[in-house]
Amino acid sequence: MNKSTRSLFILFIVLTFSLLSACGTNGIKGALNYEIDDFSYQNQDGKTVSLNDLKGEIWIADFIFTSCDTVCPPMTAHMTELQKQLKEEGLDVRFVSFSVDPEVDSPDKLKEFAGKYPLSLENWDFLTGYSQEDIDQFAKNSFKTIVQKPEGQDQVIHGTLFYLIDQNGKVMKDYNGVENTPYDEIIEDVKKIQ
Repeated sequence: MNKSTRSLFILFIVLTFSLLSACGTNGIKGALNYEIDDFSYQNQDGKTVSLNDLKGEIWIADFIFTSCDTVCPPMTAHMTELQKQLKEEGLDVRFVSFSVDPEVDSPDKLKEFAGKYPLSLENWDFLTGYSQEDIDQFAKNSFKTIVQKPEGQDQVIHGTLFYLIDQNGKVMKDYNGVENTPYDEIIEDVKKIQ
């Protein structure tokens, strides 16, 4: 093999490896690839929803609580709009909102909260049924975000991102959930990992 042939062969190997690596992230450039810890929580109907139940599905997650007086109402409104747009595109996506105030947010409270928005609970689970410490650790380990309820306070400090999770339960990407939510970008990213 002469020098130029060897150089072309090495270039071919490098390009092939690069393309295979891109396929491994399901086509999302700079995918986060966060592993989600196993979980089994209760939804607004008192039914168990686990990570295993979501395997094989694309889902979008966020962290909210029902007595939030700042970021949660706009986040839930934006997630409701995203749900509508994804349905219009014919894309099958689940939605999961983890309560960051589980000792206050019972399934009934979550259902009442969801009822304030024109959303569908057919493919959206509002989850609770864990301790404050559990959700603090779960958010940190799985989504690399903060959840903290200061002692004696009724408001919870938490992240405001939306997270796109692939069929293998890996966080692919995050997006602003409070303002200028990039609906078109999220829809395109969902199409990339279908």
